[in-house]
Amino acid sequence: MWTSSSRWGSSSASGKSLLRGYVGFAEERGDRHIRSARVLAWAARAPSPEPRRNRLLTVRRFALAMHAENPRHQVPAADALGHAVVKRRSPYIYSADEIARLLRAAAELRPAGSIRPTMYATLFGLLTATGMRIAEALALQIDNVTADGLVVQQTKFQKSRLLPLHATARLALDRYLVARRLLTTTDRALFVSVAGQLPYNTVRRIFLQLLDGI
Repeated sequence: MWTSSSRWGSSSASGKSLLRGYVGFAEERGDRHIRSARVLAWAARAPSPEPRRNRLLTVRRFALAMHAENPRHQVPAADALGHAVVKRRSPYIYSADEIARLLRAAAELRPAGSIRPTMYATLFGLLTATGMRIAEALALQIDNVTADGLVVQQTKFQKSRLLPLHATARLALDRYLVARRLLTTTDRALFVSVAGQLPYNTVRRIFLQLLDGI
């Protein structure tokens, strides 16, 4: 009545455990088919909102499959216990002193005399000065540097915009461009690695490494 081997087999171990718990609860009360009210009553026994929603959604997926075979099985609404609460981390605002120390640490990266320390100091400096997203900064091409500022293309909303630069940011960028144009590569990315455009994961690793040292 309740299940077939294929239906159970498609669930994870935790999902199977929850389904067994619901089926036992329903059968003790004489149910022969899934009832929305019974699902909610069983889900409400969980100690907090997230486990309750997890119970509801687990049985709901099962109910959808069973309803397709027998419409007497009811399918509870996905939002019957409310919507999930999106938990966001509180943003950390770096102080001017922390930013200055980060940029100094970036400028001291090894190997000394290579483009690497200048590149990271310039990248992190531009992120600070302009508020660009990291993906936007890494997508910049040399040709996006204009006399009026940086042209950021294909932004979050698929539009382009011009970012004017403070004189100090412009000076740092121009210094970096001198070194960047000396690289023997056909890649036009503004920030590059040995393999081409600088990867996000590499930047993240370097950023965390620098934070540990300041």
